[in-house]
Amino acid sequence: MNVRFSRLAIDKLERLSEYLSEEWSVKSNLNFLKRLDLKLQLIRKNPKSFPESELQPGLRKCVVTKQTSLLYEIQSKGIFVLTIIDTRQDQVKIKEEIGKDFTKQRL
Repeated sequence: MNVRFSRLAIDKLERLSEYLSEEWSVKSNLNFLKRLDLKLQLIRKNPKSFPESELQPGLRKCVVTKQTSLLYEIQSKGIFVLTIIDTRQDQVKIKEEIGKDFTKQRL
């Protein structure tokens, strides 16, 4: 199954990757990217294996690490990753971010 990333998800992944490399280590970043890849493989094989998000109907939430999750939508063309969230972030802020980008980027 094809996986596409929104502009928002790409931007957040780039920032997170940069942060991990600079503040922790390149190895920490690589470990995170490996975990992300494993989760994406699971999503490709069984897209409904992760629970629906409470933040936005129609999205599913996949926990990558204790601090990081991704929100995705199952579409006819494949999987669309809308965003990557810091689980410690304020829920209202996440909802606002999703609301701004969800409808315009998912098409």
